[in-house]
Amino acid sequence: AEVEAFLESGEAPISLGFGSMPAAAALGAVLIEAVRAAGRRAILSRGWAELALDGPADDVLPVGDVNHQALFPRVAAVVHHGGAGTTTTAALAGAPQVITPMFTDQFYWGDRIAALGAGATTPFTSLTAESLTEALNHALTPTTADAARALSGKVTADGAAQAARLLIERFA
Repeated sequence: AEVEAFLESGEAPISLGFGSMPAAAALGAVLIEAVRAAGRRAILSRGWAELALDGPADDVLPVGDVNHQALFPRVAAVVHHGGAGTTTTAALAGAPQVITPMFTDQFYWGDRIAALGAGATTPFTSLTAESLTEALNHALTPTTADAARALSGKVTADGAAQAARLLIERFA
């Protein structure tokens, strides 16, 4: 109910979260500074890093676990670590993304989203309020929003079934 009320109370917010990724709790302040510099509100997912606000704020809603499939279609952009699941869920929702990869395949997903024009990437190791603001400003452009919406129509949620069909068609 609290998330619904926040979503209904103004312009679509930015979703901020790193899920189970290791990060300093103080990262929350950097994320919020960037969102405010971009002139937006935010939903801050605490995650395993326990991201938090320095104090109460009307423009940021800190939350625990949320249903990304329900939330992402209603936000202006999604800032996340670039895991395959979060990237796919945001792509299915048609939400522009800012991926801040930490390791492994997260760099690949960040590069793919940027190459498809559906968002931006800025590495976690050099993440600052300034670099995130720049990436957010890019993600929030109409061109990027259009590309993210177009991508949503091309992504399928049945990847395993589709892969099996392709294998059967090719080798049968």
